[in-house]
Amino acid sequence: MRILAISDIDDFHWKGGSGSADVLLSCGDIIDQVILEAAEDFSCSTIFAVKGNHDSHTAFTCPIVDLHLQVCEHNGVTFGGLNGSWKYKPRGHFLYDQGEVDRWLASFPPVDVLLSHNSPRGIHDREDEVHYGFEALKDYVLRARPKIVVHGHQHMDAETLLGETRIIGIYGYKMVEI
Repeated sequence: MRILAISDIDDFHWKGGSGSADVLLSCGDIIDQVILEAAEDFSCSTIFAVKGNHDSHTAFTCPIVDLHLQVCEHNGVTFGGLNGSWKYKPRGHFLYDQGEVDRWLASFPPVDVLLSHNSPRGIHDREDEVHYGFEALKDYVLRARPKIVVHGHQHMDAETLLGETRIIGIYGYKMVEI
């Protein structure tokens, strides 16, 4: 399965070229118009997304599927999602403390691919009070063992193994094979 993963794009239009993908995953901090243009340019009708800490609280535009705390299946692969980032300021959308994420993920079922705005704690962190991960997400990965976690927020392209799980940080866009 070919996955186009995108995250943290500040432009108002898609400038990432074209191709083909089976699924588009948006890791947040992207306006819907860019997500839809990327899906069109990659002939991709299945779009899963989560919100980032800079996104509005409005619902995604159809046909974008909000994957936050949801599980969806596409061609035999299960996808789950988690919005937001660490609560680094007193107000804003999709800002969570570690306890909230721990409660949500404690009973979240195993999936093949987990889409998250933030990273697991200790993976791709930037120790700047804003760009560090969720401890509960790390615990989830160790418990549920998804094949892949795709995240944004840290503004880096990086790939790390946590156990047997590929943790893939996206800044801009990247093709991922599963």
